[in-house]
Amino acid sequence: MSETNPSSTNPSLEPSAPAGAGRAYWRRNLRYLVVLLLVWALVSFGCGIVWADALNRVRLPGTGFPLGFWFAQQGAIYAFLLLIVAYVVLMNRLDRAHGVLEE
Repeated sequence: MSETNPSSTNPSLEPSAPAGAGRAYWRRNLRYLVVLLLVWALVSFGCGIVWADALNRVRLPGTGFPLGFWFAQQGAIYAFLLLIVAYVVLMNRLDRAHGVLEE
């Protein structure tokens, strides 16, 4: 069984990397997580529950469904799927920028 070298895939373990490279990577990663979770909370909780009555005054064209109801039933799911795609794209870009390779 061969041992894998963790320094080849993690910028914070790379001996020649600057000391702050790993911290910069994780700081950016956590910033992405916080922003995406806030968007998720605003869409699912805000639009589906808190502002549902105000949003229900608007009807979706072609369906007649109130917008608040749509966000509670479908919109939050679509937003969540878009947030997953956004996270994958952002993390792939961040990994390339910091030289993190996935095997």
